[in-house]
Amino acid sequence: MLRILGKASSINVRKVLWTCREIGLDYAREDWGSGFAATGTPEFLAMNPNGLVPVIVDEDGPLWESNTICRYLAARHGRIDLLPTAPRARAEVEKWMDWQATDLNGAWRDAFMGLVRRHPDFQDPARIAAGTAGWNAAMAILDRRLADTGGFVAGDGFTVADVVLGLSVNRWAMTPLAGRPDLPAVAAYYDRLAERPGFREHGRNGIP
Repeated sequence: MLRILGKASSINVRKVLWTCREIGLDYAREDWGSGFAATGTPEFLAMNPNGLVPVIVDEDGPLWESNTICRYLAARHGRIDLLPTAPRARAEVEKWMDWQATDLNGAWRDAFMGLVRRHPDFQDPARIAAGTAGWNAAMAILDRRLADTGGFVAGDGFTVADVVLGLSVNRWAMTPLAGRPDLPAVAAYYDRLAERPGFREHGRNGIP
């Protein structure tokens, strides 16, 4: 059985859990990470030298990086609806997954860490304000894309790009941001995703 190493509250672990729900995969999840089993041990670092969750372990061994894991599981189980095999269609999915991991994740860090995590290193009001502005600007890019597609981020159909971006949208929606803009396409997308059991379980579930 597939093993998933990582605590269920981690946004990156939830990407994998939601993907498994979409595919219908059975798995055994083990609590690793802050507050649980330490990820700095030789045992864990042998699986992921970065010491981060999630890690999955199947018959081919361990694999890390959440977006890569989601793509791997979809491809391994032949879910071409979630990850197309045609090069251009697949690139459209992967483009938005890469954007989520780089531009969007980079935008929310200061605001989220200051406002939600209350981390002492992120309490400078100027940094929070700049982070909020950058995060909202990134979300406006997503809003324009969703207004164009009228459905999901890569087009009409739901893909693994919507798994990773759906969790990011949930984080944005749940963070108490000052001056949050009205993004109607994002709001409609959020409601559309909530029709999926996997998102209700692992995304729109009260955890930012």
